Amino acid sequence: MLVIGERINGMFAEVRRAIEARDAETIQRIARMQQDAGANVLDVCVGTAAGDAGDSMEWLVSVIRRTTDLPLCIDTTRPEVMERGVRAAGPGTIINSAKADPAVLSMYLQMAQRFSARLIVLCIGAGGIPRDAAGRVELAALAVTAALEAGFSARNLFVDPVVMPVNVAQQQLPDILDTIRQVRLIADPAPQTVIGLSNVSQGTKQRSLLNRVFLALALEAGLDAAIMDATDRELMHTAAAAEVLLNRRLYCEGFLDASRHLR
Repeated sequence: MLVIGERINGMFAEVRRAIEARDAETIQRIARMQQDAGANVLDVCVGTAAGDAGDSMEWLVSVIRRTTDLPLCIDTTRPEVMERGVRAAGPGTIINSAKADPAVLSMYLQMAQRFSARLIVLCIGAGGIPRDAAGRVELAALAVTAALEAGFSARNLFVDPVVMPVNVAQQQLPDILDTIRQVRLIADPAPQTVIGLSNVSQGTKQRSLLNRVFLALALEAGLDAAIMDATDRELMHTAAAAEVLLNRRLYCEGFLDASRHLR
């Protein structure tokens, strides 16, 4: 499983303060901490901390690049900020994310092709988030079709079924797992699947427990990647153990250490 570390995000108070103060040391420490914990990719989001989001995104990327060469996942809802971040991050970057709306998707597909980037597409259409698996899979199929018609490989496409918090949308979580299963059947080669794992526990008291259990369930459904807290040791151990039990990784006595870098 591809682990996308979630901690360099302006929604976290420590990161917000670092962006505002241009405190490179704090950002680099968080980047190293996630890499050392086993993250394969680092999510980068300025959040609402920046007066000039584009300048702040370029600054964040440049600071991280002086610390690690891990691929970056540029996370913003603003296309102009995305382009500046992806250009600074270089080839192999993940664009996070586009909605499965034809006009929006076309723009991001072109950007991904221009910068040799990968792309996350959210199962969100013009009418918002579908309430069931069928609606999510339909949007995923539309996204894959658009990608293939544009000459963009489905293997460079990640489908995000959009995880909802369990305390407000409990009934949708089985549909999300079903979506992960069905997306694998859309095309050959199939697109990959990704979730924002921490969304499932947002606003709850047992966040780490809910994250761990939902991650194991999603891996059983065929999940390829997760935006998650790589520094949560028990969460990373759950991912490693699930991959062993699902025969996705070879068992050994020290499998927790051997699986520290999950992909």
